[in-house]
Amino acid sequence: MPKPPRRPSPAPDPMPRASQPPRPLRVRATALRPDWIEECSRPALRADLMAGLTGATLVLPQGVAFAAIAGLPAEYGFYTAMVSCLIAALLGSSWHAVSGPTTALSIMLFATLSEHHVPGSPGYIAAAITLCLMVGLIQLAFALARLGALVDFVSHSVMTGFVTGAALLIALSQLQHVLGAPLPSASDLGAFLSALPQGALAADWRALVVSGAAFAIGLAIRLWRPLWPNYLAALMGATGLSLALGGAGAGIATIGPLGEIVPSPALPELSLGDLREFGGGAMAIAIVGLLEALSVSRALALRSGQMIDGNREFLAQGLSNVIGSFFRCYPSSASFTRSGINYDAGARTPLAALFSCVFLFGILLMVAPAFAMVPIPGIAGVIMLVALRLIDFREIGHLVTSSSTETIIAGVTFVTVLLVDLETAIYVGVLLSLGFFLRSAARPFLGQGAPDPATPGRVFKHAAPNGLEECPQLMVCRLDGPLFFGSVEFLRREFRRLDRERPLQKTMLFIVKGGGDIDLAGADLILDEAQRRQRMGGALHLQVKTPRTLTKLARFKVVRNLTRDRLHLSKGDAIARIVPQLDDAICAACRKRIFLECASRPGPDAPPPSD
Repeated sequence: MPKPPRRPSPAPDPMPRASQPPRPLRVRATALRPDWIEECSRPALRADLMAGLTGATLVLPQGVAFAAIAGLPAEYGFYTAMVSCLIAALLGSSWHAVSGPTTALSIMLFATLSEHHVPGSPGYIAAAITLCLMVGLIQLAFALARLGALVDFVSHSVMTGFVTGAALLIALSQLQHVLGAPLPSASDLGAFLSALPQGALAADWRALVVSGAAFAIGLAIRLWRPLWPNYLAALMGATGLSLALGGAGAGIATIGPLGEIVPSPALPELSLGDLREFGGGAMAIAIVGLLEALSVSRALALRSGQMIDGNREFLAQGLSNVIGSFFRCYPSSASFTRSGINYDAGARTPLAALFSCVFLFGILLMVAPAFAMVPIPGIAGVIMLVALRLIDFREIGHLVTSSSTETIIAGVTFVTVLLVDLETAIYVGVLLSLGFFLRSAARPFLGQGAPDPATPGRVFKHAAPNGLEECPQLMVCRLDGPLFFGSVEFLRREFRRLDRERPLQKTMLFIVKGGGDIDLAGADLILDEAQRRQRMGGALHLQVKTPRTLTKLARFKVVRNLTRDRLHLSKGDAIARIVPQLDDAICAACRKRIFLECASRPGPDAPPPSD
């Protein structure tokens, strides 16, 4: 008999096993490998080049405007638009999202730092870079702990109120540049509004004309030519008008010459004092930045069909802010405007974002001297247009007309933004959302049902709204919601109320519809109610939907105390077991005959059973 062929010996490991990284680390490293490399082709590169050029022209006015909102010199907006964009594009899971300075983070940065430093001063700039590092570290911690689901607790209504309040603050903060007259900070709303009439009387007509022209040009192009770079055209028109009116020589403020175009590396300063002073603001900025990044990525993914990895987006945003802080960037996130235009311009891969950075750098080298003539009132007009665009009037109308709860959440968040500060508004909105959620969970729907005679089969519906007859002895209650410690007292009160209203219905079939959402406190309530009904001369029968729930009830000793005779997996089995145990004397006088099983019970002549 021939011998079986010998198996070839396995090839030796190129790396000793002891020195190989643990499997989870290898898996995570593989997960970070770019999945868009296979998409690269000549047509894709051509599309990405055109999308990158379009994005670069858009970010020119955005970088100036957002840096102004943040209280920083214009070049810091460009640093953030290049470095953060590059890192996030290489590491993120979205192929079309473009990171950089955003309106919300700019105004939050200003609100966090302006109370401690003079905007634009060296101390302010150093604190902004430090805050960028802190934000990145917080986001990295979220990513490494895989806490992406926590951001989902910030509801859409919170963001609607937050963004609307931030947009109004942005608009108010620019009025001093529109009027050309000094005004208090918009964060102190009372002082700002009281000083506004005097500032309006002292307004410079040139500043009003330039800012009005920038706003009108940008709005007109946005309405009639939405694909054109409206912000860039608005700044160019305002600059031309400013020069015609005399420019800086006539007293029109300009941004002056830009600093270094190349973001040279520098080590950010971080101390325990910074952590105590700016920790709350950094946390709020980190959360809002992650929300923006996920919102943009998911919105574009719905259009492109791409899958988004939330934790990878967290990692990309965290690293973009950490690395960006070493190149003098301030906190960044995915930009709604840049990302949308990037996708609409035909971007196929993240190379479009990289090309945008390269084009932006080249354009800045050529036109940097011209930025010295850009009028600050013109920038204010563009920022006012940005603020107007941030307010989603359709979404606000939808909230007001569809949900009072969501309207309250958005309204309280909005008022907190105006009267307190931005970071507190986020926390207040989240806590209010959780409060309403817990209130809803603690007050689940407890309906009383009966079979519908117009529907074939044993189909139960809510009795009162449908005008259905109920059994005089048996109450069928269905719980829609979790049976947990938060809802126990509410249900206990509901059971007592039903006893007062229906004294003859001493037996209850309690249908727990939730998929296993029962904790120990809920199990104790079931046992207490069973004992109470037994003392009343009735019984409690329990129907659950899944064997998993039955297993959980067995662990809580409910099965042992109720016995399996009063535990059911189907309504039919429960009714068949309960009806023969009802009081014969009451059945003998009953003509309703609610259930099929009533036909075998003593009673007067009655119509055929309804189910």
